[in-house]
Amino acid sequence: MASAPQTNDFPILYNDLVPLSSQQHGDWKGNRVETAPFLANYHAVPVTIDEFALAQRFFPIVFTSGDQPVPLALMGLNEGANTIVDDEGKLIREDTYVPAYIRRYPFMLAKLRPDTDELSLCFDPTSEALGPNGDGDPLFVDGKPSETTQAILGFCEQFEQAAQRTGQFMKELVDAKVLIDGEVAIQQEGNDQPFIYRGFQMVSEEKLRELRGDTLRKMAKNGMLPLIYAHMFSMQLMREVFARQMAMGKVPMPQPVQA
Repeated sequence: MASAPQTNDFPILYNDLVPLSSQQHGDWKGNRVETAPFLANYHAVPVTIDEFALAQRFFPIVFTSGDQPVPLALMGLNEGANTIVDDEGKLIREDTYVPAYIRRYPFMLAKLRPDTDELSLCFDPTSEALGPNGDGDPLFVDGKPSETTQAILGFCEQFEQAAQRTGQFMKELVDAKVLIDGEVAIQQEGNDQPFIYRGFQMVSEEKLRELRGDTLRKMAKNGMLPLIYAHMFSMQLMREVFARQMAMGKVPMPQPVQA
């Protein structure tokens, strides 16, 4: 449940990545788009800890399985089911918080060579949000990055910094041994079998209570505890997302429980 569909080796949402270059893209523009059709078939995207306070009001925040979990905002509970946009990629509710990972697209900072840690501003060339045509803002002026491009670069840099803080938070969360395999069972009237959702991790309230007092005080002091509570509170939205998904006809029938 907690993994977005992936058909290539590029990050979620991205079909390709090329570096932004004044030589190759000197006449390109950033075009404003009202819809995000690329998002309609994704049910989860990464979210940073900087966003937990806002995101937990709109999405269940869960963690991927494995030894290096990543926090995800669930836009749906089944792969291919998105409850925040319609099939054309238009927001169903205009007040919905849109995670930074989505707002960053089609840009991102990426390594161009494996032997260096230097990051370059790249973009997905399959996106309609930029190109040589259109009446959008120019990406370059006199061969230099425009104010628009500088703002995009600044946003991507802030996202990378937030991602690093998120990675440190997740490392400490794993070290604290408070994560467990998650499971949510939703019984729908008229169905004999409940809808079971697995494949993610969550913080165990019991394990959290069992932590030593000094560990809890450290978590409260370094800001981890409020983030953990934001995640735990957000889990109450699982049934709300399920209800929206059901209303949109995007819930498969539950499978019989195997003995």
